[in-house]
Amino acid sequence: MAIIKRALISVSDKSGLGEFAAGLVRHGVAILSTGGTARYLQKQGIAVQDVADFTGFPEMLDGRVKTLHPKIHGGLLGVRDNPAHLAQMAEAGIVPIDMVVVNLYPFEATVARTDCTLEEAIENIDIGGPSMLRSAAKNYRSVTVVVDPKDYALILAEMEANGGAVSLERNAALARTCFARTAAYDGAISNWLSSLDADGVPQLFPDTLTMQFHKRQAMRYGENPHQLAAFYIEPGPIASPSLALARQWQGKELSFNNIHDANGALELVQEFQEPTVVIVKHANPCGVASADDLTVAYRRARDCDRTSAFGGIIACNRPVDGPLAQEMTALFVEAVIAPAFDEAALAIFATKKNVRLLVTQAGSEPGGSGRSAPEWTMMEMKRVLGGLLVQERDTLLLRKADLQVVSQRHPTVAELRDLQFAWKVVKYVKSNAIVYARDGCTVGVGAGQMSRVDASRIAVWKAGEAARLLGHPSHPGADGPVAGSVLASDAFFPFRDGIDAAAEAGATAVIQPGGSVRDAEVIEAANAHGMAMLFTGVRHFRH
Repeated sequence: MAIIKRALISVSDKSGLGEFAAGLVRHGVAILSTGGTARYLQKQGIAVQDVADFTGFPEMLDGRVKTLHPKIHGGLLGVRDNPAHLAQMAEAGIVPIDMVVVNLYPFEATVARTDCTLEEAIENIDIGGPSMLRSAAKNYRSVTVVVDPKDYALILAEMEANGGAVSLERNAALARTCFARTAAYDGAISNWLSSLDADGVPQLFPDTLTMQFHKRQAMRYGENPHQLAAFYIEPGPIASPSLALARQWQGKELSFNNIHDANGALELVQEFQEPTVVIVKHANPCGVASADDLTVAYRRARDCDRTSAFGGIIACNRPVDGPLAQEMTALFVEAVIAPAFDEAALAIFATKKNVRLLVTQAGSEPGGSGRSAPEWTMMEMKRVLGGLLVQERDTLLLRKADLQVVSQRHPTVAELRDLQFAWKVVKYVKSNAIVYARDGCTVGVGAGQMSRVDASRIAVWKAGEAARLLGHPSHPGADGPVAGSVLASDAFFPFRDGIDAAAEAGATAVIQPGGSVRDAEVIEAANAHGMAMLFTGVRHFRH
């Protein structure tokens, strides 16, 4: 164990510092410090020795040079059980430094400001701090390195238990944290500087991209049992709700496929303001419904495709109560995601111990460094052999003002409401994607087909199967399972055959991006069938 006799403290983030330094002093630790940190500690009544006095060399160049000195780095890097090192240190008048407490200039927070200048960014690149951290972490067998204020209490507790010493295991863990932080820091600097254009203006995609994620859990296997897998999360602040922040209340460990499907369900359900339930199976929504009552929404989403809902993932944008939990437990599901579960719901789900319950609003930010969220939190990334595709997440919301009525007939109020509903859903269906919806509920979903017409036919067929399984037509008085519904397509119709097929199935209105060279032909088909058609001007491919 390394007994702490001398500590060097130089921090930008001073949260918890006074209490920590006072704890070190209680254990007889002599404290070295610099500049603002030294003044802060002295105001707290803590005796410190200024680094300039310790090294015999003054701070210079506006504080750029203060800890870059052999007495600092020799005191950190000297191997305590190496006689040659100790002899050289003694000859040079270098004494050991047993602990370094450093957190870095706030570069990430500085460049996150829209008014940040190049000069400000450069001045917030820490040089001495990372150098001391790396020296201390390299010599972790003898030196304790502290980069995160969250570790202060753990270190003091360990010193209390070990007579002022910190264990090798703790030092090794702290060194790993340190190198991860300095890597992320250097990565942030590299990303920002390599994003600057010729005029010094940051662009979205840097020439060199460096990323860092923390492993949240190892998994039994990946998409298939022969594939190894793990779940990593971003180290900084994360937008909530998020699977990375979700708290699991019960059930088996989440699998690779569970997390993938749950994320899709959670993203889709967040599109809706009204009470909504989404059921996802194999990365596609198989049932989505909105209603004033969440239990009613669940029933309608489930009944859209009971076969696919079996073994699916359910996401809700309202808390789950007892009556709803009772209905959900009648069907085998892998996981239920919601902002909260009441006591009655938890008691009911407790009888189904394998069902995972995920609370999206609970818990705190992992990696809480206090740093600004990077723009990469709004990025999607896909690996290809030898490379990486990076794009902005598809967060575009449809506004009424964006809609263009291109047909002779305008949609009714009810049709317009359903068209907007279907457009939200089709955004999360694998391309080619077709969604039929009626009364705030999906009635047929066609996903992942090479032909848009085939996607439409599959959606109609699935709607028919749902009606057959329920033992009654899905729409009273209708001529078919999707009669009276609206249709959403994630991309334009290249030919009129898709519209003819939708009309034959009984759809009354269509929403699509438009933009085909045959738009006139497609619009003519809608007019011939008396259908309303809206163009959005935006497509939503999802591969």
